[in-house]
Amino acid sequence: MMELHRYAGQLLKQMLNNPAATFRDGQWEAIAELVERKARLLIVQRTGWGKSMVYFLATRLLRERGTGPTLLISPLIALMRNQLLAAERIGIRAATINSSNRSEWTNIINRLGANDIDMLLIAPERLANDEFRSDVLLPIAGTVGMFVVDEAHCISDWGHDFRPDYRRIARVLQMLPPAMPVLATTATAGERVIADIVAQLGTNLRIVRGSLERDSLRLQNIALSGQAERLAWLATHVPRLPGSGIIYTLTVRDAQRVATWLQSRNIDAHAYWGDLDGAIREDLEQRLLDNRIKALVATTALGMGFDKPDLGFVIHFQRPGSVIHYYQQVGRAGRAIKQAYGILLSGEEDQEITDYFIKTSFPPEEQIEMVLRALESADDGLTLAQLESRVNISHSQIEKVLKILSVESPSPVVRIEKRWYATPVNYAPDRRRIAALTAIRRAEQQRMHDYVHSNECLMVFLRRELDDPDPHPCGRCAVCVGRPLIEPTYAPLLVNEAVTFLRRNDQRIEPRRRWPGNALESRGWIGRIPSSLMAEEGRALCIWGDAGWGALVMHGKQVAGQFDETLVDALAELVRRWSPEPAPAWVTCVPSLNHPTLVPDVARRLAAKLGLPFVAAVRKVLPTAPQKQMQNSFQQVRNIADAFVVDVWDGIDRPVVLVDDMVDSGWTFTVIAALLREAGSGLVFPLALALVQSR
Repeated sequence: MMELHRYAGQLLKQMLNNPAATFRDGQWEAIAELVERKARLLIVQRTGWGKSMVYFLATRLLRERGTGPTLLISPLIALMRNQLLAAERIGIRAATINSSNRSEWTNIINRLGANDIDMLLIAPERLANDEFRSDVLLPIAGTVGMFVVDEAHCISDWGHDFRPDYRRIARVLQMLPPAMPVLATTATAGERVIADIVAQLGTNLRIVRGSLERDSLRLQNIALSGQAERLAWLATHVPRLPGSGIIYTLTVRDAQRVATWLQSRNIDAHAYWGDLDGAIREDLEQRLLDNRIKALVATTALGMGFDKPDLGFVIHFQRPGSVIHYYQQVGRAGRAIKQAYGILLSGEEDQEITDYFIKTSFPPEEQIEMVLRALESADDGLTLAQLESRVNISHSQIEKVLKILSVESPSPVVRIEKRWYATPVNYAPDRRRIAALTAIRRAEQQRMHDYVHSNECLMVFLRRELDDPDPHPCGRCAVCVGRPLIEPTYAPLLVNEAVTFLRRNDQRIEPRRRWPGNALESRGWIGRIPSSLMAEEGRALCIWGDAGWGALVMHGKQVAGQFDETLVDALAELVRRWSPEPAPAWVTCVPSLNHPTLVPDVARRLAAKLGLPFVAAVRKVLPTAPQKQMQNSFQQVRNIADAFVVDVWDGIDRPVVLVDDMVDSGWTFTVIAALLREAGSGLVFPLALALVQSR
């Protein structure tokens, strides 16, 4: 055993590229358990402890003993690039099968068959893919050398990042060799979550739990409710913080806005979110790893799996929904340096955003029933697009419903190729579980609120919430030292500049490029929208309710019944700043039967300020349900398909600004622009007061 320990220590040094590296408490013991005794372990250790070192080194040692490849389930494979590079240093041949590398699948499958891959990494969603199960999983099931579940709290219904596809893991485990070592790892599992993981992975799962103390972290909370104040604070203090860091936001638009503000202050910061192009994300990650940028302003997409040992700071622009989320994210900082900062800002919008996430975490029962009824009434199943045409539910919610139903055992739905079918299984929602989980989310939200205002050691608060058995004062946080670690101050002039920035932070309205299904078949509009009918790129003055113009737009819409003149001035200034080409020659607007004067009034006043004629060329001839009640593209377009007509006038052939108060999906702009172009208008430039924020 001593010889094996010495050899493993050499591999560790090689892997970390550090001749002085040694095992942390518990690392070697876990490796030995897996390699020598084929144990089943659940490791609950702090962020930065080195859980990935355990499964990479165990894989190398097991492979040298002739076992098959390790199968690793990880929720964010894309963020393990730096770990995979480290694994290459000790000769581990790792590969991943995911939606972004389909061209490599055949080669990877062939290499697996030739025993030329040491570790296969997959996302849990891959387990739902019939092709993957038949072509990849079944052929290697009998030879898998070790099974690893990274971020294992995702298995548990009670875990903060529960993913329905993780439920499939217990079934996969049943088809793998019974004497095979199993490793589950997490940094954020309380007693309830641990018990649930054990119930799903087997009672012979041994718990290895360490302290969640982070000696390098200096924690501080700063309450600045307004976004302008927080932007001013960031501009003042981010340049002074050590090294590079991450600034977390709750929404994509806030990530983009904060990054743009910091760039305007000559701070090298960039926005990062899940749907960003993969090559751009990878480049940004590498630049942060290399300290070639000051900060990434990121959503939670930059979280689990991302490892930068010398990250100097983590700042939260808004309060996360739970202490667990916060510990996981702030734990990115200071993994291999003596001092790093975790600064939590909080604002007036925090509660609203986290409320939204809680309310949408479970599809309402009526949505589940609508999907099941649609499938049951279909003769030959339905595709997702066909489901959208039959149920008034958003695309993402339909996917969520199908995912939740598909992981039930037995399942009331089944997917065959691209079509979904109802099975004879009767589905009964577990209302008690959903109510209990919702109550837990609310309690977590409240505890995060309590953390913001805590007068006790901040590290003790975090550790106690995670059921750490021995929390004690850290002596380093702002509460323990009795003074701010980073001053909460900023220059008043910066606040004024931030307000101006927020009021000039207009939003692009991207043109729609394809008609949804056959929603407009009666007009002959199917498939790609031709350029001769397409709206141009548009602009919105603000985001609904935001810290720039958003509150004033809300007041005009919901309270005053008329939009303030300063908003019309701001729209006129936006058009001049935007300067669309060719220059618009007239103004029209989206009409409404319910509020016939609200938008025309704004459009007339705007036209006067721009020195252009206003022409009410668009009329609404049929009443429609509010577009906000339509939940997907098909329903939104069908709702307004025959509602508008265009009156031709002598100057219609010139470019036009099309004004509305609110834009959400963009389909009203898209349909009216097509009607205008069909009637002979020039290019159509959409312009709205507010863009409805997407979460």
